[in-house]
Amino acid sequence: MASSPLSTYENSDASEVGAEEDLKFNDIQKSGKESQNVEGSEVEGATSKWSAFVKRFEFMQWKKKDISDDASLISRLKYSLLCPPHGPVATLFTWSLVIVTIWAASYVILGQVALPGKEVITVDIHGGTVFSILFLLVLAYLGGMFVALVKLPPLLGMLIVGILVNFVPYISVIGEGIDNKWSAALRSAALTIILLRAGLGLDPVALKKLSMMVFRLAFSPCIAESVIVAVASHYMLGFPWKWGFMLGFVLAAVSPAVVVPCLLSLQERGYGVAKGIPTLVIAAASMDDVLAISAFTILLGVTFTDGESTDIVSLVFKGPKEAVIGILWGIGWGLLMILFPPAVQNPQVNRQANPSPLMRSTLLVAGGLLALLGSAKADVPGAGALAVLTMGFVAGLGWRSQGWEDKNPVCDHLASLWLLFQPLLFGLIGTEIKISELDGSTVGRGIGVLICGLSVRIVVSYLAVMGGNLTHKERIFISLAWLPKATVQAAVGPLALDLANKAIHDASPDKDMDFLEKQRVLGQQVLAIAVLVILITAPIGAVAVMTAGPKLLEKQSSDKTEGSEMKETESLEKGLKDSAKDE
Repeated sequence: MASSPLSTYENSDASEVGAEEDLKFNDIQKSGKESQNVEGSEVEGATSKWSAFVKRFEFMQWKKKDISDDASLISRLKYSLLCPPHGPVATLFTWSLVIVTIWAASYVILGQVALPGKEVITVDIHGGTVFSILFLLVLAYLGGMFVALVKLPPLLGMLIVGILVNFVPYISVIGEGIDNKWSAALRSAALTIILLRAGLGLDPVALKKLSMMVFRLAFSPCIAESVIVAVASHYMLGFPWKWGFMLGFVLAAVSPAVVVPCLLSLQERGYGVAKGIPTLVIAAASMDDVLAISAFTILLGVTFTDGESTDIVSLVFKGPKEAVIGILWGIGWGLLMILFPPAVQNPQVNRQANPSPLMRSTLLVAGGLLALLGSAKADVPGAGALAVLTMGFVAGLGWRSQGWEDKNPVCDHLASLWLLFQPLLFGLIGTEIKISELDGSTVGRGIGVLICGLSVRIVVSYLAVMGGNLTHKERIFISLAWLPKATVQAAVGPLALDLANKAIHDASPDKDMDFLEKQRVLGQQVLAIAVLVILITAPIGAVAVMTAGPKLLEKQSSDKTEGSEMKETESLEKGLKDSAKDE
């Protein structure tokens, strides 16, 4: 029976009304999920590339294959070699990797003691080192507790304790009894712990959004401060231009040991997380150190190497080479941490991911120590910190794709280790500050040089983070977070003086001794100003970051996600009710 035009119209009209209702319902669903979906898609996108890469090799994965209990030995062997690693083969490789990594880390720390052989080795160590380190640990911890009572960062009290044990009567034996090599090794271990925590805590979505801002913040303030310090020291202290720029790059490096713990503390409380400010500053701080250390190394080589044997090209490319080596090493080790220990031990019994947190923590920390200390041994010191930060970031990405959350057992292990290494780190940094090395004639003009450099640094840091969605207060906070100096200055500050003393000691009779003596005086001045900048900026910067953070940064509410989910549910229920009424 043919339908009438009226019935056809009614049917078409009804279908149009139904389509409109469907569109309305879809709009309601979209509006309820819009903000959450955008954020969720960005987070998922950070790990989707890894998942897509893995998917290309499905033919090699045990997830796509099964094996029966009565399979032949050859079939079982083939199955054990499928990816991702699992079973006895993966366990054997994991234990082998742990042993080799611990041995390699022991070698870069202990040297020839870790090598095979049976000859007697003489080891030089400062008497009283163990006693001094243990007492420094206790005193620094107590100093941090005392300072925390007056709402100041604990690291400030630890730093002050380290300074006091150098010259206060009766307790100065603690500062004088610490062996320099032991101090350097413990500081490197502490720096490894905090950089790994920072790498695991980096937000991949924020890092992708702020990538250009990271580069601007890493390079612009460092270069600007170095230039201003070079000019100011040339005219105020009479430094030659090469020495002026050398001093500039010594002073320009920001201290991850001070900045990172402060930012992690703010991040754990939700400050600045919504816009990725902790990720921005932590990532830029590592790159800033690579630039400063590389430039300083170049100038040091040019200054203390004879003109005929100076390879300018290799010196110029030293910085980029160290950055590339650090990133590649970090990516490689991070990928190893994703695969070993295996997330699934025995897929024939249980295919749920259940990796060993202790093994992961051991491999990550040992790999970090190997990277940080091994880079210095391999003459690429700028690569170490960047490698440690990168391996933590890559490992964290992979572990999230395996089901671990941002707060995982490895993060808990590192946080526990930090309770031990934090007082050691800042106490030992304090012992590096020798008040006796501050020459009165250098201090006044040195402070003037510091004021010039830091003033420009604050302004350039503020300008470097413009052009994004950061507010005026947030840009001020980043400028303050870019102030503290400690670790790099304590490490590289004495190098110029060491080389100047060595040049005098090894000088032949035909050398210009007046020129070498002048270099020694310049080295003393560089060291004095490096001590001065630690003394001034480390406590002031730490206090500024911890006190200004809650006032200048927005706090991400923990109820934000729950609120968005409630709104979504309410909008869906309303849409269903409206649709039922229309029907």
